[in-house]
Amino acid sequence: MKIIATNRKALRDYTIFENYTAGIELYGTEVKSARSNGVSLEGGYATVAGNEIFLCEANIAHYHSGNIFNHEPKRKRKLLLKKDEIKRLYGKVRERGFTLIPMKFFFNNRGYAKIELALCKGKKTIDKREVLKRRAIERQERIEAKKRR
Repeated sequence: MKIIATNRKALRDYTIFENYTAGIELYGTEVKSARSNGVSLEGGYATVAGNEIFLCEANIAHYHSGNIFNHEPKRKRKLLLKKDEIKRLYGKVRERGFTLIPMKFFFNNRGYAKIELALCKGKKTIDKREVLKRRAIERQERIEAKKRR
């Protein structure tokens, strides 16, 4: 598995409840650009429309040798999931506050482009501060434990 892009800001800004792995429908120049690490997931999200899920606002850069056949960098891309998963996600996303956020873009062992989606709820700034305080306390405890040894 070759990880191309990760969305590290999502871990800070969202509370993650579930993860899903989905295939993604790409054009040829998009695949070539992705293989050369031209993918950015920041600001991306997924929407459920009917019986399909689409990835929106994720940026796959232009392929340098694509000329007139190049793709639109921030176009909607269809995600490939089973119908049961789509129905479950549709029910969850309709609930208040839940969002589908892309976490990782990778190529699996067979060479297929995959994306890891997370069902998330946005964090408030108070929650973010609490997490930072907790991490600082844990870090301080680890340092003190090493000194005692």
